[in-house]
Amino acid sequence: MRALRLVSCMSGWKCAIAGCGSTFGTVEGLLAHQVTDHDAHTCEVCDETIPEGYFAIKHGLEEHTRAEYVRYYDGDAAAVREREEVLDAVNDALDPAVLKDLLSDERANALDTTEPDPVTTK
Repeated sequence: MRALRLVSCMSGWKCAIAGCGSTFGTVEGLLAHQVTDHDAHTCEVCDETIPEGYFAIKHGLEEHTRAEYVRYYDGDAAAVREREEVLDAVNDALDPAVLKDLLSDERANALDTTEPDPVTTK
């Protein structure tokens, strides 16, 4: 997993996906960003494709054993603890309904290919 940490800082939530660093006012904004603006992650354990960042961490720790994480990601106990802390921090701040709305809006905007009505004059 490329995302080592999600960082809550004074100015908001910072995306810790390698090379990003974008900051958001809400955790929901950050997670929507990770889903829509970053490439997906393929799980090293099961080959499932998951959004990068928080959702990849959540998948890795909730769907697989700690031993599998350590083996497949060349991790250690400290790496597992760090990711568990990320999950706790995000889960404490997350409003799932707000995230669902943001993702629905993002997907709707991405799928909207309609052309605006032409302006006509008489």
